[in-house]
Amino acid sequence: MKIVIIGGTGLIGSNVSEKLRLLGHEVIVASPSTGINAMTGEGLTNALQGAEVVIDLSNSASPEENTAINFFRIAGRNLAAAEKAAGVKHHLLLSIVGTDQVQYIGYLRAKKEQEDIIKASGIPYTVIRATQFHEHVTTIITVQSDEEHIHVSTVDYQPIAAEDVAALVTQFALEPPKNNTVEIAGPERAPMNEFVTRYLSVKGSDKSVKVNEQDKYMFFDIPKSLLVPQGDFYSGAIRFEDWINE
Repeated sequence: MKIVIIGGTGLIGSNVSEKLRLLGHEVIVASPSTGINAMTGEGLTNALQGAEVVIDLSNSASPEENTAINFFRIAGRNLAAAEKAAGVKHHLLLSIVGTDQVQYIGYLRAKKEQEDIIKASGIPYTVIRATQFHEHVTTIITVQSDEEHIHVSTVDYQPIAAEDVAALVTQFALEPPKNNTVEIAGPERAPMNEFVTRYLSVKGSDKSVKVNEQDKYMFFDIPKSLLVPQGDFYSGAIRFEDWINE
């Protein structure tokens, strides 16, 4: 089966590409670096010819509101039009848990528009909303630190390993389209501060975790349970400690 991966050179895309090739599928890695550009439409027609599945793992160059909205709107429309012309049978989109709950955050408003474009396109689809990745803990530590402390909220947190994300994206890409949204998350839920503390207990740091009850994430005020699944979800297998110790 021919499968096109938009954003196929990134962390998840390169992993999914390898998994699909090992299963015997023809994989086209689509990114500007390979001459296939969803923003401009360059190379899309040829790339999608004969493709049955498109996996959209694309991302904007910046999370800044206008940049993100412009990217996901234009790329989403270009992809939908090219896929309809090519007769693509399944569009799989990787999105983020909680996207529709905080539309005051520009990046998530952009992701919601990306979801809506494919849902309205008439192309059979699956939207996978993932929780934050295990790998994102280092970003939390960097962004939420001052000279002495790492300021971390007690918001609910249920991260998933990027390896599990890639495995689940591969699984759903080879199944019939859900024509719905599914959620994926890691196997453990706890306050965010506990994950950061556990990470530092293994990796070490000159700074200490300063816990707060402000329900903030990357300086945004958020609902306490924004970052965890809202209902039933598909679970990854890799526990946080196992990922740290790899």
